[in-house]
Amino acid sequence: QVQLVESGGGLVQPGGSLRLSCAASGSIFSINSMGWHRQAPGKQRELVAAFTSGGSTNYADSVKGRFTISGDNAKNTVYLQMNSLKPEDTAVYYCNARDFMGVSYWGKGTLVTVSS
Repeated sequence: QVQLVESGGGLVQPGGSLRLSCAASGSIFSINSMGWHRQAPGKQRELVAAFTSGGSTNYADSVKGRFTISGDNAKNTVYLQMNSLKPEDTAVYYCNARDFMGVSYWGKGTLVTVSS
């Protein structure tokens, strides 16, 4: 089992920045990939950014050039640096981890609101 806890969400003005954190615990050794998804009101959950099993990164077109995913292996933590935020980035952001068996784990989410 893998446990994921997100933090760092909040209210920010358009053009502002936030950094989300996702701390992983439990069966860390079983994690094959990690990333961030988001779900806006009335919309389906979508991939935002992720580390692939090969170690490369993958971003949604809507966030390329603005968001950066990074990780700290010593802290078992993955970050999402979000710059130049737009109102359409408003959503609940979820951390996701997938193990080598293909089992997917989710955090409870952190709300990001971009509004003036």
